[in-house]
Amino acid sequence: MALDIEHITSLFENATEGFIVTDRAGVIFMANPSACRMFGYATGELIGQKIEILIPQEYRKHHVQLRDDFYQDPKNRVMGHGRDLRGVKKNGADFPVEVSLSTYLHEGERFVIAFIIDITGRKQIEDSMMRQQEQLEQVTNEMRKLNTELEAKVEERTIILKEALQRLEQSQQELNEALDKERELNEIKTRFVSMASHEFRTPLSTVLSSASLLGKYTTSEEQPKRARHIEKIKASVKQLNDLLEDFLSLGKLDEGKVNTAMNEFNLHELVEDTIEEMKGLLKDQQQILYNRSGDETIVSDKKLVRNVLINLISNAVKFSKEGAYIHLNSQVNDKKAMISVRDQGIGISVEDQQHLFTSFFRGKNALNIQGTGLGLHIVKRYLDLLGGDVRLESDLGKGTSITFTIPVKRDENGNIDPGH
Repeated sequence: MALDIEHITSLFENATEGFIVTDRAGVIFMANPSACRMFGYATGELIGQKIEILIPQEYRKHHVQLRDDFYQDPKNRVMGHGRDLRGVKKNGADFPVEVSLSTYLHEGERFVIAFIIDITGRKQIEDSMMRQQEQLEQVTNEMRKLNTELEAKVEERTIILKEALQRLEQSQQELNEALDKERELNEIKTRFVSMASHEFRTPLSTVLSSASLLGKYTTSEEQPKRARHIEKIKASVKQLNDLLEDFLSLGKLDEGKVNTAMNEFNLHELVEDTIEEMKGLLKDQQQILYNRSGDETIVSDKKLVRNVLINLISNAVKFSKEGAYIHLNSQVNDKKAMISVRDQGIGISVEDQQHLFTSFFRGKNALNIQGTGLGLHIVKRYLDLLGGDVRLESDLGKGTSITFTIPVKRDENGNIDPGH
C-alpha cells in the first residue's frame, strides 16, 4: 500500500495539468504544484481558500450557484464541454482554461477533483485564425466588388482590349522567338568554344610534341621511334580532319547547300560496303553483326544514307569496349526502310537523351572521349532532308540503340519509281 501511495503522490506532484480538490463547501482541500504555478500561488497557499478565488470577480457569484447545483446532481464533466472558461491569477490577470470535473465520496463526504489546463496558446492561435478569416472575407468581398466593376469595364472595352491583347501577344511571341534564338546561339557558341578548345588542343599538342621528338631520332636504330611518332602525327591529323568535316557538313546544312539526289540502289550492298569500310576503326575483338530482311532495292539519297550509317557505326565503335558486339539490322517493306544500330557501350543518361540531337552537345559520361557533339545533330538534319525520323533508346552503362526510318518510293504498281 505504501508503494501505491508513493505512486499516487508522485503523479499528483509531477503532473503537468493542474489538480485541485475541493469539499462540498467549495474549500480547496488539495492543489498540486502545477495548479499553484498556473495561478501564481506558492505551494500550499491555496489550501483552505474558496475555489472562487481562482475565478474572475464578475463570475464568482454565479459560480457559487453553479457549484451548489452541481453538488445536488454531481456528474463527471470532460474537458471543454462547450464552455468558454477563464481563470484569474493571484496578480489579477485572467486567462483561458479548460476544466474537467470528477467527484468521489470519502467517509460519507463528497469531494470534487478539478483538472485544469491553461489554453492561452491555443486561444491565441484561434484568435489569430479568426482575424485571418475576417481579413480573408474582407479581401474576398473587395475582390468581388472589384470583379463586378471590372466586368462592367471589360464589357464596354472588349473590342479595344481584344485588339490590344492580340498586338501584345504578337509582340510577346516575336520577343520570345528572338530571345530563344539568342539563347540558343549563346549556348551553341559556349558549347562550340568548349568543345573546340578541348578537341583541337589534344591532337595539335600531339603533332607538336611528336614533330619536336622526330628531330632527336637521327640514327637508323631509332627508326621505330620515328615511325611511332609519325603514326601519332597521322592519327592526330586524321582526327583534326574529322573535326573539320563535321564543321563543314554543319555549315553546308545551315546554308541550305545540301540537296537530295533520289536514286535507286541496293540497301544491303550499301550497308555491307559501309561495314567493310568501318572495320579499320574497330577496337580489339570488336565485331559488327548485320541482320537484314525485306527488299534489297530502295529509292533514296545513297550518299546521305551512307553518311548516316558511318556516323552511327563510328559512334557505336567509339563508345563500346574492346570485344563488344555491334548489331546492325535493316528491314524494308513497301512503305519504309528501317535501320538500327545497337551497341554495348557506355549508354546515355535519361537527362542527356533529350539534348543529344542538338548541336555541340555531349553526354556527361562522354566528355573524355573524342568527339564534336555534332554527329547526331547532323544525322537528324540528314534524315529531315530524306523525310525520315530517328528514335533513340539507351540504358546507362548497358548500351544504346538508334533506329532511323526513311520512306521508300514506289509507284501504283508497287515497282520502285525513282522519278518521284
